[in-house]
Amino acid sequence: MMNDLFRGELTRLAAVDAEKMSKAWERWNRDVLFRRLLDNEPPTLWSAKKIQQWIEKELERGDQRFSFSIYPLDSERLIGFVELNVASWQHGNAWVGIGIGEREDWNKGYGTDAMRLVLRYAFDELDLYRVSLGVFAYNPRAIRSYQKAGFVIEGRERGALLRDGERSDVLVMGILHSEWEAQQGAMQEASGG
Repeated sequence: MMNDLFRGELTRLAAVDAEKMSKAWERWNRDVLFRRLLDNEPPTLWSAKKIQQWIEKELERGDQRFSFSIYPLDSERLIGFVELNVASWQHGNAWVGIGIGEREDWNKGYGTDAMRLVLRYAFDELDLYRVSLGVFAYNPRAIRSYQKAGFVIEGRERGALLRDGERSDVLVMGILHSEWEAQQGAMQEASGG
């Protein structure tokens, strides 16, 4: 039995504190690599105040959007975010986005762990059918992380992104509720549970 829905092996999810998140986003926005891995729009510098206003407005749209802050288990240090956007309740479809903003926290498994937590929420609590995401083909680290969480590549938008004068593909990845359940069963079996 699960004791804490929002606690994983390495991370925990928490409610978004708009003030704290806006200060982190102001810092993360200055990291061009972070922005290029996260978003296809040109990086924009906003003040913490403007970011906070945007976050507060977005949080008000809570009927289809579930936003969380990511913290390491052993710290109160905000390291990232994950957001689940339900595209259709009728069909049980959602999109997910995630970012680990602090470079010192990259390649430590935090993103994979947080993604597993939000998938558990999506499938076990919201009873969704599928969760999808988009990822840039030039981000193999993220692709591997998503595959570890159970996502499979479902499609490719060829040449959809122009960066530094070169075209890159955008991959569409997804995971179905049944695939999530099978993965959880295999993990329990492997751990002797």
